Amino acid sequence: MLLRQSALTTSILFLLFVSCGESPKKEKDKVEENIANMDTVPKIEVDSTAVKEEEKPFKLTEENAIDFFFDYSKTLKKDKVKITTTMGSFTVQLYDDVPYHKANFIYLARQHYFDSTQFHRVVKDFIIQGGNSDDRKTARKRGKIGRYLLPPDAKKGHKHHRGTISMPSSERDNPHKLASPYEFFIVVTDPGSYHLDGSYTPFGRVVEGMDVVDAINNVPVGDGDWPWQNIYILKAEVL
Repeated sequence: MLLRQSALTTSILFLLFVSCGESPKKEKDKVEENIANMDTVPKIEVDSTAVKEEEKPFKLTEENAIDFFFDYSKTLKKDKVKITTTMGSFTVQLYDDVPYHKANFIYLARQHYFDSTQFHRVVKDFIIQGGNSDDRKTARKRGKIGRYLLPPDAKKGHKHHRGTISMPSSERDNPHKLASPYEFFIVVTDPGSYHLDGSYTPFGRVVEGMDVVDAINNVPVGDGDWPWQNIYILKAEVL
C-alpha cells in the first residue's frame, strides 16, 4: 500500500514538474518566433489625409451650387415631378429654360428631401407653399444636403399664372431676392398673381391634379397661415 502511494506521489510530482516547467518555455519560443516573423513583414503606409477626403460627404454650398446644378442640368432627360400628399397627388412640369431651379427641384426630389415635409403656408385664393416642416428631421436633411441659395431667373418670360410653381426668396438678409431652394409655392389665383412677376422665379406649372392644389388651398388655417391639420408631402417622384 505504501509503495503504491509512493509511486502515485512520484507520478504526480513528475507531471507537475513537466506542466510547470516545459509549457511556458515552449509558448515563449512561439511568441518570440512570431515576433521575429512579424518584423519581416513590410509595412504599408496609408495617407490618412487622402482617406479623410475620400470619406467626406458631398455638400452643396453657396460657392459650388451654381456649377453643380449647371452640370447636373445637362444630365436631365426628365422634366416632371409627381407630388403625393395626404390629400391626393398632382404633377408639375418644369421649364427647360430655367435650368438651375429645374435641376435643384429634381435633385431634391431624388434625394427624398420633400418626403415628410409639409404645406406649411396656405393663403386662401393666393398660394400654397410647401417644402418646410416643424420636424427636426427636415432640418437634418437640409444640413446633410447643404446650405445654399439660388439666383433669381425671372427674365425668361414666365408669369405667375394659375398653377405656376415658383420659388420664394430666402428670409435671410437678401437684397438680391436669392431663392430659398428647399421651398416652393403654387399659385391658385385665377387667372394669376402677376404682381409676383419679376420678384420670384416661376420654374414650372401644374399639368395634372390642380383640383388637389385647390383642395389644399381651402383647408382651415391658423396663425402664420399654417393649416390646422398638417398636410404632408408623402413622396416626390421624378417622372
